[in-house]
Amino acid sequence: MRERRFVKARRGRWDRLSVLVDRASGRGVRALTADEIDELALAYRAATSDLAIARTRGEDALVLDHLNRLTARAHAVVYVATARNGWHRVVDFVMRGFPREVRRSWAPIVFCALVTIVSALIAYGSVSADPANAHALLPDMDLAPPTKALHDSNFGFDRAYSPAAASEIITNNVKVAAIAFAGGITGGVLTGWIILENGLMVGALGALYAKAGFGPDFWATIAPHGVIELTAIQIAGGAGLIVAGGFLRPGRARRTDALVAAARRAATLVLGVALMLCVAGTIEGFISPQRLPIPARAAIGALTAVALIAYLIGAGSKKSTGLDVDVRVEQRDGQLGGRDVDDQNPAIA
Repeated sequence: MRERRFVKARRGRWDRLSVLVDRASGRGVRALTADEIDELALAYRAATSDLAIARTRGEDALVLDHLNRLTARAHAVVYVATARNGWHRVVDFVMRGFPREVRRSWAPIVFCALVTIVSALIAYGSVSADPANAHALLPDMDLAPPTKALHDSNFGFDRAYSPAAASEIITNNVKVAAIAFAGGITGGVLTGWIILENGLMVGALGALYAKAGFGPDFWATIAPHGVIELTAIQIAGGAGLIVAGGFLRPGRARRTDALVAAARRAATLVLGVALMLCVAGTIEGFISPQRLPIPARAAIGALTAVALIAYLIGAGSKKSTGLDVDVRVEQRDGQLGGRDVDDQNPAIA
């Protein structure tokens, strides 16, 4: 009698779990809606609890066998299917994690962008008035005179060495981004300096080539990769300021805990920045050396700008999909606090 009551009380829930598992057997949990993923997570945990109860009570072998097979199938959907390929996590990071964190961290990123714009405008005005000021603004930089020979060589880009150039450019840009990020531990001082110096360099170089009569060609050469590259540097600077904020303004949390939390957020941004710089470096190494007409290069730059804006604003803005099921299951565990599922829902007991 007790066994029949046990099965009758839970039969509907087991059947519903079986239906969800069947639907997800083809495409995985991507075939389920966000609400159904929540339902699957809770039903799976409840079924494992039912299995434990059935074993303890010594229920009929048929009941145990049914629950064993049901929970095994559900486990494959919840855990194995979502983790069977590490590329799923990479795709989830690129399409959801990174752009979401960029939107969440818009304030420090915009601040870095403003510093870059203001410093670039100041450098442009100063160097336009007197080209010698470029050496004062960038004393550590070897500034080649913007001669016609340099212009005719496509500003030093050599198509024959595109692969090597791309690798060197990516390495250098990632190094700059890493310094901007790590500079957060100095209270943001080093981060601010890197961002300021980057803006001064862009403005000073632009003014030098404009003064020599090569301005449109110079900006057209930068356009294809420059939007992605400069945006990535601002995001890296924002990551550094987030770290600085955790260090300088921990709030009610312990400074160590606040710093760890800030570092995790910043790490997400820096990983995304590294991917962005790989794309920018590839464009700079293989497309920038081509002597395309100025309108063509400008069009490529505009296209990358539109694509980047659409990605950072739109990617990951929809509700969670199947890739979040394992996280949802763990969240359910935390909400249940380790107590028996029956205690949370007396109606199924």
